[in-house]
Amino acid sequence: QVQLVESGGGLVQAGGSLRLSCAASGRTFSSYVMGWFRQAPGKEREFVAAISRSGGWSSYADSVKGRFAISRDSAKNIVYLQMNSLKPEDTAVYYCSASGTYGATKPYEYDYWGQGTQVTVAS
Repeated sequence: QVQLVESGGGLVQAGGSLRLSCAASGRTFSSYVMGWFRQAPGKEREFVAAISRSGGWSSYADSVKGRFAISRDSAKNIVYLQMNSLKPEDTAVYYCSASGTYGATKPYEYDYWGQGTQVTVAS
């Protein structure tokens, strides 16, 4: 079992920045691909970004490429999502997740989920 707790959400103006954090515990953090997903009202949960066990590769949704950056600190068991140039369309609940599947980009491919943290971008 892996427990994930997100933090860092809040209200930010369009064009601003925010950094989300996800603290992991319960099992070896480095054994999992880590991902971020988001879900806006009335929409399906959407892939945002993922990072490999080693941190050697990362993947991003087209909608956030060049603006968001995922990273992980294995020593601290934390994964981050740095969000820059935020847009109102980025408004959603953001979820941290962990997967044992290489290259996972779909919600059903992930095994563990945090409780979510709200990000609201004002226009």
